[in-house]
Amino acid sequence: MTLRCQRCGGEAVYRRPYSGEVLCRKHFLRSIEDRVYLAIRRYRMFNPDDRIGLALSGGKDSMTLLHILAKIEARFPKARLIAVTIDEGIRGYRRAALRIASKACKRLGVPHHVYSFRKLFGLSLDRLVERALEKGLKPRPCVYCGILRRRALNIAAEELKLDKIATAHNLDDVVQTYMLNLAHGDIYRFTVSGPVTMSRFEGIPTRVKPLMLVPEKEVTLYAVLTAIEFQPTQCPYAGSSLRTDIRAMLARLEDRHPGILFILLRSFEKLADALRDQVAAPKAGRCKICGAPTPGDLCKACELLLDLGLVDG
Repeated sequence: MTLRCQRCGGEAVYRRPYSGEVLCRKHFLRSIEDRVYLAIRRYRMFNPDDRIGLALSGGKDSMTLLHILAKIEARFPKARLIAVTIDEGIRGYRRAALRIASKACKRLGVPHHVYSFRKLFGLSLDRLVERALEKGLKPRPCVYCGILRRRALNIAAEELKLDKIATAHNLDDVVQTYMLNLAHGDIYRFTVSGPVTMSRFEGIPTRVKPLMLVPEKEVTLYAVLTAIEFQPTQCPYAGSSLRTDIRAMLARLEDRHPGILFILLRSFEKLADALRDQVAAPKAGRCKICGAPTPGDLCKACELLLDLGLVDG
């Protein structure tokens, strides 16, 4: 028996396990775009005249967000969407993603800027991992990548005069981040893990997550149904992170209890709101090596580079 769309009666392509809603291609795509717009409005992510930097990796999430934000931006002539890709320097992985991202930006008329680890920090991520091994350290590629990507995006934001940085974190990603910060006992980061992260340091732009109300599976289906080209290969370092284990656990829970991710999101948001005024914010300061805003003497990026012998203390 062919399922019929509940909105128009057309042939359905998807049934939402957590709501039972049955949708055709047209209304499924519209529902995803509506959820992005809902997140933007509900959490007041943008102003009509913002210069918005989209962190564009070339994966399914960021490529989907690129297409949706380009549609939304067309309705706000004073806004400006600018794509920023961070090239970590991962052999056999990043080059293909760069090609895909560049091609899509050109077609959509979105300015595209690339910042590389090699130019900013002296070494690619692959070489950073090798350097750690040479120094007798246990390599932590996902930690290195996370710290240096944040620093690279902040550099890009300053140079490009961005008001906001939009990241393509979907519902699954946001819930994972809340749980990751709990696992690390980082209560301050837990309180700022939500839809809008306003930095308490001057010069660092607000970060927003317009895809946060869309489950990862639905992002993938949107990309497939609209024939969006994306990098399908998983990062070769991904299997080594705690986030990977948390992702697998949450995926099992969602399969057995559809909708649990939305419930967890609401619960974590309430808990973060309750804790926010009770957690001391880090003091504003400047890194003694690079001058970047930081609560300590050194920013995380310079701490990492110092440990690897790539900067002088």
